[in-house]
Amino acid sequence: MEPKAYSASPVGANFLVAVFNGSSGSIVFDETLPFSDVNAHVRGLGIGLGHTFNVLGKLALASAAMPYAWADVTGKIQEQAAETHRSGLADARLKFSINLRGNDAMSAREFAAAPRRTIVGVSLTAAAPAGQYYPTKLINIGTNRWAYKPEVGVSVPKGKWDIDAYGGVWLFADNPDFYPGTARKSQSAVVAIQGHASYSVRPRFWIAGDGTWYTGGSSRVNDGTPSASLNNSRLGLTASLPIGRRQSLKVAYTSGVTVRHGTNFRTVAVAWQTLWLSPRWSGR
Repeated sequence: MEPKAYSASPVGANFLVAVFNGSSGSIVFDETLPFSDVNAHVRGLGIGLGHTFNVLGKLALASAAMPYAWADVTGKIQEQAAETHRSGLADARLKFSINLRGNDAMSAREFAAAPRRTIVGVSLTAAAPAGQYYPTKLINIGTNRWAYKPEVGVSVPKGKWDIDAYGGVWLFADNPDFYPGTARKSQSAVVAIQGHASYSVRPRFWIAGDGTWYTGGSSRVNDGTPSASLNNSRLGLTASLPIGRRQSLKVAYTSGVTVRHGTNFRTVAVAWQTLWLSPRWSGR
């Protein structure tokens, strides 16, 4: 969940983000699979870069992130206790977004004088199969497939509040090397909806309540029976605090509310971000 994903910015803004997160909880598998009592503890460290620029007079943002993950998984396979550990690169994320309304391309000086408006934006996220993957293993960090998420977002300012709503759909390519390395795994689309309400305590210091719901995503190995679909929801809180003029620290907590199938994790994330403006667009 990402509050303020379609917030206003000037052209020429550059972002560097480092984030650490920890997730723990259960994994609910389809009843047809021989897994039970599965629990996982996953830690991740990621580095991301972003840059805003002008596209036909509208503000656009391109970003890329590369995470590294450590995972400990325990459970039962056909009633036999088992455990495993994985560590390695996870799948990379690439994202392009553009604000179609409410945040035209502006220099920093123009941006500082502009009033806050309702923003309507669209984005496309791609998950690239850069993560560690072993075809002969059932538990992997990477997914060995491409995935894409087109999304529409709206952000409405109301005094010290910002109300955000996003709707998107994840589309998955097939994994042609699924366990034991000779199978093909396909997955249907996942529809995802997010909502956020953010309150600005003072400039650059804000707190948000977050919620998401997602459904779909049944998977199939070769021509086998499809697995159960997702029908999950999560709630969370996010706080962002300024550190000096160009840096900020963001802390987030999320937890599953309803889980029909998939992960039921509690997650804590801490992110450090620094921002600088390209000289051409600084307005000086």
